[in-house]
Amino acid sequence: MRTMSPPVGLPALNETDLVGQVARRLTEAIVQGRLPPGSKVVEAGVARELGVSRAPVREAARLLEQQGLLVAHPRRGFFVRQFAADDIDEIYDLRLCVERHAAVLAARNLTPETRDMLRRQIDVLHEMADLDDPARQVEEDYRFHRLICEIAGNKRMLRLFDDLASELRMVIGLIGRLYDDPHEIARTHEPVLAAIEAGHPERIVAHIDHHLGHAWREVGRLVREIPPWPAAAK
Repeated sequence: MRTMSPPVGLPALNETDLVGQVARRLTEAIVQGRLPPGSKVVEAGVARELGVSRAPVREAARLLEQQGLLVAHPRRGFFVRQFAADDIDEIYDLRLCVERHAAVLAARNLTPETRDMLRRQIDVLHEMADLDDPARQVEEDYRFHRLICEIAGNKRMLRLFDDLASELRMVIGLIGRLYDDPHEIARTHEPVLAAIEAGHPERIVAHIDHHLGHAWREVGRLVREIPPWPAAAK
């Protein structure tokens, strides 16, 4: 008898855009840690939980492979990507390049409406801390940084940020482990917003460097401490 894989909490889908829906559900499970780094994506188990055939699951896995969330091993299937220290260095090096420039441009383009949007986003981060909803806080953290890129008004830069989106969300998920107090995640964004509101480029870059630099160091440390997932090590 074949062994049934344990469920990971995936809700059933409707009949439209099955591949996209499967990809989104798998992404959520990865970001939220229900499919941890190195674990195998069992196509039959995922298909059973979602109420679909294996074909859209396989197509979704290929899509997530292209986005850098999954890796394929011949004759063994798809596994959740494990980040190495070099991966973290590359991601944060690129984040610094993009977000330094985006924040300076955002300060130039700032209006009362966009200022309120950024302030509200920090309020949302505090609200998620009150609700003790770390998965949603990950998403709202990501939205704060993407909002800066939107306000910057450079569509190609926003596209570049979006190309990093899946990896960023996984990494931001690791950041949630850095603080015992979930409100600290929200508070770390407040100096960044204050610098953008003040509009001084040097100050903006300094605060972006401090904000992302701290995350870079701590996430790199966490990645070095995470033991390899047994299934991926075979």
